Amino acid sequence: MRSSRRRASYGADDEHYDVGRARDLEKEDFDPQLSSPDSDDEAHSSTISSRETSGSHQPMLGSRPSERKMKSFYFYRIPNRTVRWLCLALMASIILFILSLIRMSYLSSRQLNAQRLNEKPPPPPPWENFNFLQRYFGGIRTLVPRDQNVPEYPRDAEPSLIGVSNTSVNARAISPSTPFNPYPDYNSSAYQLEYGRVGECFLDPQETVRVPKLYTYMGVPRGLPDAVMGSYQTVGILDTMCFERYGRLGPYGFGYSLRRGGIGAGLVGEREGAENVWSVDQEVDYTDVQWGKAQRVCAAKNNHRFKAVAGALGDEFQDMSVERSDSPGLTNLVENTADSNTGNSTTQEASKTLLPRTAVVLRTWWDFQYTQEDILYLRSLIAELSLGSGGEYTLHFLIHVKDDNLPIWADPETYNRALENALPKEFHGMATLWSERQMGLIYGGLAETFYRDLPVHGVYRSTFMPMQYFAYKHPEYDYFWNWEMDVRYTGHWYHLFDSLRKWAQAQPRKGLWERNARFYVPDVHGSWEDFKQMVRVQSEMGTQTSNNLWISKKPGQDGPAQPKIDPPVWGPLAPEDVYQPDNDPVPPTSHEKDKYSWGVGEEADLITLNPMFDPDDTPWILAEDVTGYNTTEKFPPRRTTIITASRLSKQLLVTMHKEVALQRHTMFSEMWPASCALHHGLKAVYVPHPVFIDRNWPTSYLAGVMNGGKNGASGGSRTSVFGDSRQHNFRGTTWYYNAGFSENLWRRWLGYRVDNDGGEEEELAGEGRMCLPSVLLHPVKGVDLVIEGIRADGK
Repeated sequence: MRSSRRRASYGADDEHYDVGRARDLEKEDFDPQLSSPDSDDEAHSSTISSRETSGSHQPMLGSRPSERKMKSFYFYRIPNRTVRWLCLALMASIILFILSLIRMSYLSSRQLNAQRLNEKPPPPPPWENFNFLQRYFGGIRTLVPRDQNVPEYPRDAEPSLIGVSNTSVNARAISPSTPFNPYPDYNSSAYQLEYGRVGECFLDPQETVRVPKLYTYMGVPRGLPDAVMGSYQTVGILDTMCFERYGRLGPYGFGYSLRRGGIGAGLVGEREGAENVWSVDQEVDYTDVQWGKAQRVCAAKNNHRFKAVAGALGDEFQDMSVERSDSPGLTNLVENTADSNTGNSTTQEASKTLLPRTAVVLRTWWDFQYTQEDILYLRSLIAELSLGSGGEYTLHFLIHVKDDNLPIWADPETYNRALENALPKEFHGMATLWSERQMGLIYGGLAETFYRDLPVHGVYRSTFMPMQYFAYKHPEYDYFWNWEMDVRYTGHWYHLFDSLRKWAQAQPRKGLWERNARFYVPDVHGSWEDFKQMVRVQSEMGTQTSNNLWISKKPGQDGPAQPKIDPPVWGPLAPEDVYQPDNDPVPPTSHEKDKYSWGVGEEADLITLNPMFDPDDTPWILAEDVTGYNTTEKFPPRRTTIITASRLSKQLLVTMHKEVALQRHTMFSEMWPASCALHHGLKAVYVPHPVFIDRNWPTSYLAGVMNGGKNGASGGSRTSVFGDSRQHNFRGTTWYYNAGFSENLWRRWLGYRVDNDGGEEEELAGEGRMCLPSVLLHPVKGVDLVIEGIRADGK
């Protein structure tokens, strides 16, 4: 009872009730004053008075609650009415805030739409306002001699030449096509006395199927435009004839059925005069042709014409040999040129002048899907470059295995299976595999910067690493063409490669790097000699143009700022941290004393098909992808050429190989070969091959755009055409990595419709099928031919 009354003095809703203290109070002796319901919680007597009456006289229920004097521990409690009003105000504020956001969003959207209606979109590039040229698509019924042709562009063509009526066209007869033979006269006594007798090569082991010939038509379609950049006459490429699709591709299976060994494309449509291609040389059945075997037999038959073959180097990382005394070391590989004639196993007498061996290395990957059009392209390369020349060229496939975990280096069966699956059957025995992990093993120690989030050993940043190693493993070759699967040529491959080589060989070194940096526009620059003198003046005196943004006045200088000249490149131009081997070329005299004689007759170490521009200060996004060099103060001297299709000498590739392997130096793919040649004084030549354009550009404006860099060059300034914001100017050309006209022209030439133009009906009703001079095209991808019929074996 007493305990109950004592607990009652602490209300259940008392916030300050101390549970621990309550438990202690229960252990204390009885305190009558604490047990009294009328006692004060804050003050009471600690001594029990004898006058105090017993509590037993109090009612059991105690006094009324109103009589109890207890202190309240509650804070001030807001009335419910006030709370309700506050909640209502808060809800109203939130609703008003949401409505105001909706209103502001609506007003902002209306304002933005009104602004867009008032603003005009950015103007298109100026070249999009130029008219399209039409006479590229002229047919074989309008052929005229080249010297009588009035080109639609770059000179103004007569109106009568642009619109040719069907009546006048159909009335003209088509002259028969004739075989085209660009090779030297192998049967002449003069050639055989100098280079030896050429053994004829065949497509089959029985030596019954000869290499087919290409057929051409003399003349060009009336009004055919001239090349806007580069020149046929300058480079030495014949332009007095044109090629149509049957004369160019018919020898390799185009135009006849699968049952007869063709590809089954081009069976219908405009075929007037096409049968003349197979009038002398019958249609070739390509069902069982093995190109690899044909190449090897051809090389063996003509072994006496070439330099001695050095022994191929083994794979040390595979065979793990203790010592190899038969292979040259890395440090003396450049000197091992194998230019002696010892070791030639042939019954024929050795030639007086031995020819160099050249490998054409096609870059592809292991899951590349080969179309029938790709097959025609590959057949033409092998037949015209290798078999037709008596083994001067040898075609190889360098195949990228993208799966680094595939054990191709540990298991021969896996390696061979990957090889077989990577190529069509007719090209087996011609390929070499490589992987990025293999490059990381061979070229270890490179500083990994992950430039643009890409590995330094990857194919994008280091395309030439496998080429360097390929050249190291194949010292029997003197030159290597790095070639791509998306290149096409309407002319003869041997004629192209031989013309490029001869022109590059004839170029003097004086002013060479300066000429390499510029596009040649004949309609503006005149003859090649005029162009050479213009480049000399621009380099030695500079140009006073707005493109030279680095020009500044010297302190105290009056008048306009003087242009900055380009110091001539004469011999090696290497940074301090680049090793200089003993065999680097040394100029025989000073730059001033040279009479354009040094370098004439010297084979080029690097041949490119686009200018080699200086990437410094340009908007090209890969200009600083430089690995291993000291760049604390400045970047090393560099040169870049867009599109990696090029010819490299063994000396250049091995020098690149040693730079990467020993010095840990490398650069981006399109910058590495030209920069390495610049550092070591090797001869590098840009060949101005003919490049066409699809619109009526003013030629002076085009020359200003293409050579919009420093001192009239194509690079060295932020106004350079080589940059993401300016490379759209190449869209209408026939040779650039993003060119669109190249593929459209190739498809129209094959007889297909493009953008609702061309095709079978137009050819039959109009001028006939297209006929083009020799034109190099890039890129051409994914052309699917219309295939009809089945093969003789039922496939």
